[in-house]
Amino acid sequence: MDDAPSFDVESLRYDAAGLIPCIAQEAETGEVLMLAWMNAEAVARTLETGRVTYWSRSRAAFWVKGETSGHVQELVDLRVDCDRDCLLALVRQTGPACHTNRRVCFYTAIRDGAEVELMAPVP
Repeated sequence: MDDAPSFDVESLRYDAAGLIPCIAQEAETGEVLMLAWMNAEAVARTLETGRVTYWSRSRAAFWVKGETSGHVQELVDLRVDCDRDCLLALVRQTGPACHTNRRVCFYTAIRDGAEVELMAPVP
């Protein structure tokens, strides 16, 4: 029998809309892939299934990463920050993480006052 305390998703600090930001990071390389939002049920589904599940604010629906694109995020570890108001999902990413078909969502840098595109979409 496991005596470890169970995790209560309600112990997290959600915003007024019931959401918490979640940063996805490639577990092996440390590369920051994206930021998306979760509600308590998305956190619970992620922990239960091992497939990262977000809450789509624009569609007002759950979004299992890779469900339609095949660009799956397999959960390796889910971490809570010190204030309990942000999550870090360490994942194994299959294919691009960004909906623009780029490896990461952070593909634009601001350098010398100008935007610079750091990577093109994957063909």
